[in-house]
Amino acid sequence: MRTNFFKKTFAFTLYLALIFIFSRCVQNEITEKHYNVNNHMVNVHDQIKEIYIPEEDVLIGSVTRLYSSDKYLIIVDHKSDMEQVLLFDKQTYKYLTSTAFRGQGPGEIANIGHIGIDEKNRKIFVSDHGKQKIFGYDLDSIFQNPNYMPFVKANMNKVQFPDNYQYINDTLCYARIIVPEGVSKFNELAAKWNMQTGEIKPMNYSHPKVGKRRITLDVSIEDNLYAEAFHNRDLITVLDLDGNLKLNIYGNNWGSREENELQHYGNVVLCKNRIIASYSGGDRLTDEYFPTKLVVFDWKGNHLKTLGINYRISDMCYDKDHNRIIMSLDDEIQFAYLDLNGLLD
Repeated sequence: MRTNFFKKTFAFTLYLALIFIFSRCVQNEITEKHYNVNNHMVNVHDQIKEIYIPEEDVLIGSVTRLYSSDKYLIIVDHKSDMEQVLLFDKQTYKYLTSTAFRGQGPGEIANIGHIGIDEKNRKIFVSDHGKQKIFGYDLDSIFQNPNYMPFVKANMNKVQFPDNYQYINDTLCYARIIVPEGVSKFNELAAKWNMQTGEIKPMNYSHPKVGKRRITLDVSIEDNLYAEAFHNRDLITVLDLDGNLKLNIYGNNWGSREENELQHYGNVVLCKNRIIASYSGGDRLTDEYFPTKLVVFDWKGNHLKTLGINYRISDMCYDKDHNRIIMSLDDEIQFAYLDLNGLLD
């Protein structure tokens, strides 16, 4: 009887152990993905279409950031001495109007940062890191009144503040928070940020092997997904909107000796059941730091293809209405787009 008891106990324990091992294997398969950026390469250089903006319409400096909002392409000109926020028709790329004069006076922007987009209410929010405020602009008023004065949407905390964010509503934004560390050092924190109260709630998951974080992010409310790609590590992390881990996607430079010397991802966007990120892999202290490729993954983190852009990408945004990636380039052309139809399969 005792022998049979021990046999049954041993068999049951072994059964539980096998279930545990199998569940860990399945979990690792789900949350850990590895890929080589040079696999499944498709050259799309000839499919890049230039966005020509005549100089007689508007002059645009060499440092720009792009945003897609409703019917508009918004270009932030960080080098402009006058209007810093430029609006274009998103279908024709025709110049429409400008706002956000540079300066210290009322209604002027001293040190422009991120642009938040409230498509539902046709408003944009402009961060001013000089005045430590976020100013609100009503798009319809900008077009009707050239002397339109923005309103103060929020005050920014001087210690921890949002450097980049995806606006959902006044009480929920998904943000990259700047966190000072010592006199001249800082780190970046992924968090939920309440624009009304200033409350910051860090996301539940942060990769345990990454200390110094330099990230870019995107959010899809419809798909309950948050993605962050690292500039300084060969890593993309995908979470649900509560901050729980779904995927870690590791590139071929992850854990290598030279990983910290390289620039990895530039931007990441979530679109049509795909994760698209601009990728460099070049020396971060030279011009090789600019991304020249777009890597495409499905929702499960499988690497589908690498699109060879072969232009130096300084910034990009996704135009969901026309299914395009719009790019700002540090190259022979300044702005361009890539139609994604047929490229995401």
